[in-house]
Amino acid sequence: MAETTTSRLLSERLHRACPVCGSTDQSHVFATESLDFEALGDHAFASRKRPERMRLHLVECPVCDLVYADSPPAPEALASLYEDAAFSSAEEAGFAARTYADAVEPLAQRLPDRDGALDIGTGEGAFMVELQRLGFTGVAGIEPSVEPIAAAPDSVRALIQQGVFEAGLHPADSLSLITCFQTIEHVPDPMAMVRDALEMLKPGGMLVIVCHDRRSFVNRTLKLRSPIMDVEHMQLFSPTSITQLLSRGGLTGVGRDVIRNKYPARYWAQLLPLPGALHRGFEGALAKSGLGARPVTLNVGNQLAWGTKPR
Repeated sequence: MAETTTSRLLSERLHRACPVCGSTDQSHVFATESLDFEALGDHAFASRKRPERMRLHLVECPVCDLVYADSPPAPEALASLYEDAAFSSAEEAGFAARTYADAVEPLAQRLPDRDGALDIGTGEGAFMVELQRLGFTGVAGIEPSVEPIAAAPDSVRALIQQGVFEAGLHPADSLSLITCFQTIEHVPDPMAMVRDALEMLKPGGMLVIVCHDRRSFVNRTLKLRSPIMDVEHMQLFSPTSITQLLSRGGLTGVGRDVIRNKYPARYWAQLLPLPGALHRGFEGALAKSGLGARPVTLNVGNQLAWGTKPR
């Protein structure tokens, strides 16, 4: 897998302008590329992995405030990389799904109905289960990786399509809700994703996104040591760039809020930017104390954003 990953990252690069506003001003270098191709294993493109401290070459858009990779892997290479990615985060996915359900429930009150919901990058379908609990019918998921689908609960496994989100995946005006949680950073063309979602939504339907806020206190403090500096991330959003993505994509009533995540303490521990020996010692002490399984809610710099299809 490492050799395949390396060859695709090296040979299938593209050049692109800002994927939100189209600006070609790439004079503001945010971070130089830092990759160890020999270390890119089968978890390199997996969700909720241990940080590898690698990144693509990133520039900062002076128009919309997006940070993005100006020479990312080709979309076909990304799809293949995600298809083969390992999966080992079922427990954390369950915690995340419950957090997202709590955030979506108030927004769902504004929908025309609860018939037709699609979760983009659904993993093993934990949030699809939450959607069913919230009373949604016609629930579906799209997931590029094979392993998480195999690990999905029986109640939703058959409702998950293996592949990438694209135009025509669902009929026009057929969905009341489309969700995209911690996935928008990974897609090769976020504006195309928003516009394709807009086409599939019913009038009054809503697209809801959760993503990192690169300008949050924790990410500004950690800078390049932040876990969001990751080879998987094709773009990183700020409050300005995520709301511009939605409004430029044709959605109205665009809103944004902070979202706080709840995970077991041992998961938070693995994200800490500590030297190797100190990191291992801290995780070991946490496990020995029995506190590793205790759920902890933190504001770690994530944001919730939404927009509605005009009626």
